[in-house]
Amino acid sequence: MRPEAAIEGRELVRALRRAQRRQRWRAAALTLPLVVFLLVFFFVPLVALLVRGVENPEVADALPATSRALQGWDGHQAPPDAAYAALVADLYAIEDTAHAGALARRLNSEAPGARSLIMGTYRAIRSTPPTPQQARQALLELDVRWAELAYWQAIAKNTQRWTPDYLLAAVDWRRDVDGRLQRLPPEEAVFGDILLRTFAISAVVTLVALVLAYPLAYWLSTLPARQANLLLILVLLPFWTSVLVRIAAWIVLLQNNGLINRALQHLGLIDTPLPLLFNRSGVVIAMVHILLPFMILPLYSVMKTVPANLMRAAVSLGSHPWAAFVRVYWPQTYPGVAAGCLLVFITSIGYYVTPALLGGASDQMLSYYIAQYTNVEVNWGMACALGTVLLAATLVLFALYRRVARGGLSLG
Repeated sequence: MRPEAAIEGRELVRALRRAQRRQRWRAAALTLPLVVFLLVFFFVPLVALLVRGVENPEVADALPATSRALQGWDGHQAPPDAAYAALVADLYAIEDTAHAGALARRLNSEAPGARSLIMGTYRAIRSTPPTPQQARQALLELDVRWAELAYWQAIAKNTQRWTPDYLLAAVDWRRDVDGRLQRLPPEEAVFGDILLRTFAISAVVTLVALVLAYPLAYWLSTLPARQANLLLILVLLPFWTSVLVRIAAWIVLLQNNGLINRALQHLGLIDTPLPLLFNRSGVVIAMVHILLPFMILPLYSVMKTVPANLMRAAVSLGSHPWAAFVRVYWPQTYPGVAAGCLLVFITSIGYYVTPALLGGASDQMLSYYIAQYTNVEVNWGMACALGTVLLAATLVLFALYRRVARGGLSLG
């Protein structure tokens, strides 16, 4: 090879490499806004959720001296005099009433009655602080509940800034005074039942949506493109209406004097109105209506790729139409069924507004209690722990879906 040709070849290789680098940088620049958006509005809040679910700053920040004084305390004997003096000093050092309120709320979740005890003591100490030598006597004269070990145990239990207590409470477990794990008694265990209720309602909604969506998606897949597109617009109509408007419409339809009950009575099918509102039935009906497009669209996209002549070939070879459907057509729609069920189920377990407005007290899902702890109880740790439980359930379901999509789990 001539030297000139070798030099030209090397120059061409370098030019190609520079062009490829420019393309990669251009592609990275185009995706950078999406990466920043996901980082700021998804990953950062997600990490904050996980951190806040195990963070316990209220007692550690408000009572540092008391935390040190209670180190080594066994929790079964009366706390030392130094703990009383440290508590007085810590409460007097809290200048913002909001911080004292946060401390009181946190301890009240551990020991009922601690809110009034802490706030009453805080106001009294801020007005006339006792000396360290008089701290025990002053606190006991102020409120005899300071002689009870339960409140001191609550303080000692929450002196660490990082704690698994929120996550344990979210699955109906707790730590005792000695730090041992124990399951909550049945009369106190609530979140396990709420989580099961959330999964049960979501499963029913998913099943009903699949039963309704499968024949509709099959019918759409057999229509000409023009007619199918027109009907898909009707399927997508719920997306163009506010959720609150749809829920208000269902309240009008499902109430005792609503259109559905009046129509059934007019037809003579029922004598008394059916209880369709403020119970599980109303919740399922409204959620299925809202989430049905999430089931139809994945099924339709998969069914459009299934050759129409397979069913005809199976029937022409002597198979019964139902047998041909079950053995030939149904297995080819597994990806659409799995994707639709995953979308509907995962969306269902996070529902809050629909059960809150259409359901009764026994129909509220886990998201309702997350909102309750966030807006009413102002217990961010517990709310984040419950959110972490929902996130873990979502990840497990997604992993299951991946196995289904890759053929690792047989659905037949």
